[in-house]
Amino acid sequence: MTLNAAPLCLSTCASDFETQFAARLHWSADTDSAIEQRVADILADVKQRGDAAVLDYTARFDGLEAASLQALELTQAELKTAFEALPDAQRVALESAARRVRSYHEAQKRASGESWSYRDEDGTLLGQKVTPLDRVGIYVPGGKAAYPSSVLMNAVPAHVAGVGEIIMVVPTPRGEKNTLVLAAAYVAGVTRAFTIGGAQAVAALAYGTATVPKVDKITGPGNAYVASAKKRVFGTVGIDMIAGPSEILVLADGTTPADWVAMDLFSQAEHDELAQSILLCPDADYIAAVQAAIDRLLPSMPRREIIAKSLNDRGALILTRDMEEACAISNRIAPEHLEVSSAEPHRWEPLLRHAGAIFLGAYTSESLGDYCAGPNHVLPTSGTARFSSPLGVYDFQKRSSLIEVSAAGAQTLGTIAAELAYGEGLQAHARAAEMRLSPVPPMRPSL
Repeated sequence: MTLNAAPLCLSTCASDFETQFAARLHWSADTDSAIEQRVADILADVKQRGDAAVLDYTARFDGLEAASLQALELTQAELKTAFEALPDAQRVALESAARRVRSYHEAQKRASGESWSYRDEDGTLLGQKVTPLDRVGIYVPGGKAAYPSSVLMNAVPAHVAGVGEIIMVVPTPRGEKNTLVLAAAYVAGVTRAFTIGGAQAVAALAYGTATVPKVDKITGPGNAYVASAKKRVFGTVGIDMIAGPSEILVLADGTTPADWVAMDLFSQAEHDELAQSILLCPDADYIAAVQAAIDRLLPSMPRREIIAKSLNDRGALILTRDMEEACAISNRIAPEHLEVSSAEPHRWEPLLRHAGAIFLGAYTSESLGDYCAGPNHVLPTSGTARFSSPLGVYDFQKRSSLIEVSAAGAQTLGTIAAELAYGEGLQAHARAAEMRLSPVPPMRPSL
């Protein structure tokens, strides 16, 4: 049977473009009601029964039986052994990727993650104190595939931020541990690691059990159960984001080899059937060449069935009037990954306002960002790049305001604060400010 992948071909000049464009972009983040109820039950059970509930669900969903949750904790010695057992090429690649990710996030910390303060003319000190979170949990997907890169992208910025403890959870169905994931945990500085997953792992991190420590924040992607659980525990702990299907948008001027662009579209489509791959280009002949490359290259791809369904159901090849219009449409989409596959990428970059990560130039494939370029690959999806940012050092820090008012400053600020407090009917607020004034004014009557 011949397998075909034919992304929807659109033209911005067509009268029905807006309707078809909106339909192709639509993806609902609403979780199935049955999943929501199941997740609610799991969270409540883990909150009440702790270790015992986590063990029950791990046996039921992952087929992994254990006498105690301690038996599912990976020791530092086991992580180190996994690292040392890697083939030389994998070990070098993992260390190189970790070094680049760490270097990028250290630069990020220097640029935006330091405390600061100043004194104004009356000696009052104002500023901000930046401190790391005490303990975070990172969720690493497992099951269908293993993601050592997710370990690096979540644990390294937490480590750079100065987080005291990094607790990793990773499902290992039927007890099958991925050596590269364990080795990545060793390289990235994970403090403790447990072979548990799903909503029960999120619950264990959020509420704490006899064995799994309660964390302050949970980061990392997962399936629908994990996403639903993260939404429900938000407020008890912090979360990074609710991740939707992976996305790539390629903004092309027709100068990049068509095979390269076709493979870049595949690189997101192979994640799962709901992933979205879109090409925007003002050259109709080039779009045809990319479609021809898709037809030629697809049969050789191991995950060709997934790629074909993703491209058929959610992919699009869009002919634009010009590159300026392509940039404007890109801003409307606000994609997770945006490739500017152009001979002049820096000409178009100033026009691009909304994207999780922007990959400039023909040689900058999105896959390099996924693994080893340095910036984080945990990115906002489903248009949320309009108002949110990639995972970074700042996600593992919190900020406290610093205020030290001098005696002279209290005379000015106290008068202002008291006047506003009386206006709000808050007498104690006003009096607290007035007590620092010299001389102290008489008490005002209540409103």
